[in-house]
Amino acid sequence: MTSSLLLPIGGISFLHLCIAFVGGIFGAAVGALPAFILCGFFVFIGAVLMIAGAGPDFLNTFGFGFTFGPQVCFGAAVVAHMYAHKKGLSPGRDITAGLMGTKSMDVLLIGGLFGSLSVILNWLFITALPMKWGGMLWTDGVAITIFVMHLIGRLLFDMKKGFFGQVAEGESRFNPTEKSTLWLPWQMSWKELFVIGAGVGLLSSYFAMLLGADHGGAIIGFGISGLSLVFLQFGTKMPVTHHISVNAAVAALASHSLIWGLIFGVLSAFAGQFWACLFTIHADTYIDPPAAAIWSVTTISVACAALGLFTAIPLP
Repeated sequence: MTSSLLLPIGGISFLHLCIAFVGGIFGAAVGALPAFILCGFFVFIGAVLMIAGAGPDFLNTFGFGFTFGPQVCFGAAVVAHMYAHKKGLSPGRDITAGLMGTKSMDVLLIGGLFGSLSVILNWLFITALPMKWGGMLWTDGVAITIFVMHLIGRLLFDMKKGFFGQVAEGESRFNPTEKSTLWLPWQMSWKELFVIGAGVGLLSSYFAMLLGADHGGAIIGFGISGLSLVFLQFGTKMPVTHHISVNAAVAALASHSLIWGLIFGVLSAFAGQFWACLFTIHADTYIDPPAAAIWSVTTISVACAALGLFTAIPLP
């Protein structure tokens, strides 16, 4: 990258911001969920190439890059949905709808602006403020970038019901019923969360330990989970599991244990529902529960590794 394109903040270039701007426009145009499904596809292909020995170049360029990375096209698209809702052009929580249909180009431009912002935020979290703990980054930079962008979007475009939304009379924030607009009605009871968390967590942990971090083991489960959401896009009551699969894989690799991976898979399933109840279920717009679960549970996993808990309590 030529020095004329470098910004004062360091390794981010003006070209990176422009590419991310286009990625944000793309995500807003096609809709946040379709954009994320495409991310899942690219991550899956990247993991397969790593398994075949091709290295991480495809994954870093497409799966988590400046255009199609989830922090760019998905994270920014969700904020564009918030803006479209404020203008009366979108239901707000419907992240399956492509916003090109609003015929409002300022909606797409909001997606572009937040796509560029995602580059800056991600750089801050993983480069400027790495806060390494035991040699590991303290959290998942992509996930916390998405989460922070959504919080900013809520502050800017959807404060009618307050920052955390408004709990309906007679309802409980953390034990909502069908009277509320639920996140995933088929994935909210403790039994449902435990079973899907344990099942996906164990499988993703197995892939992680079988393949290893250098051969796609950490992200193959995430790719499969993200790609599977194509069925949710078309109305199937699919579980949302990418937060479960990636956190389980990270914990399994850090602890060298399938059981620890399973435990963190279950924890991630419950964390997703917790963040949904806190920010999304009682509000008119969407703040992504999986992204919140990924950064928060990753932080717990890193802390457990840094403090020696995985070593002190070895599990199979």
